[in-house]
Amino acid sequence: FAVKVPMWPVPTWLPDAHTEAPTAGSVILASVLLKMGTYGLLRFSLPLLPDTAKDPKVVSIIATLSIIAIIYGAFVCLMQKDWKKLVAYSSVSHMGFCTLGIIALNPAGISGSIIQQINHGISTGMLFLIVGIVYERRHTREIAEYTGLYRVMPIYTAVFLIAALSSMGLPPLNGFIGEITILKGAYEVSWLWALGCGLGIALCAAY
Repeated sequence: FAVKVPMWPVPTWLPDAHTEAPTAGSVILASVLLKMGTYGLLRFSLPLLPDTAKDPKVVSIIATLSIIAIIYGAFVCLMQKDWKKLVAYSSVSHMGFCTLGIIALNPAGISGSIIQQINHGISTGMLFLIVGIVYERRHTREIAEYTGLYRVMPIYTAVFLIAALSSMGLPPLNGFIGEITILKGAYEVSWLWALGCGLGIALCAAY
C-alpha cells in the first residue's frame, strides 16, 4: 500500500509513470489509482491489524516517512523544469498529508485524510488536464517555454490559477479543508507533526 500511495522512500515510479502516460492516463492515475494505497490502509491495514496500527513504533515510523514525503516532494518540485513532473512530485507531497492523517488515528486526522484524497483527485486531475492542453499544442512541457501565456490564453490562465491555488490549499478552495483538518489531527498527536505539515504547506506555496 505504501508503494501505491506512494510514500517515501518508494515514490520514484510515480513521476516516470506520469511523464510517459498520456493526459487521460495521468488524470486517472492521480485522481483514482493513487487512492488505492490509502484506501487499503484505511480499509484493511487498520481494521485487520488494530494492535499493530496503534503500536507507537509503527505510528512513529509511518509518521516520519509521511513527513519526509511531504517535505521531500515539495523540495523536488522546486527543482523541476518539467511541468508534468512538478505536478507528479506534488502528488508525493500531498499524499504524505493523507498518510499522516490516517496514522494520527483520531477523527480529525482520518476525516481530513479522506477529504484530502478527494480534493487532491480533483485539483491534481485538473492540473494534469491543464498541462495536457498546452502540451498537445506546443509538444513541450518545459515551464520556461510558457512565459507570457496569459496574453494569448487569458481564460485558460485564470482556470490554471484556480487549480494551482486549490492544490496549494488556499482558503476557501477545496484543498484547504483537507489540509487544515489533517493539521488539526496531527497537532493533537504531536506539535512536530504539525510543524512538518506547516513546512510542507509553505513549500507548496513556493513551488
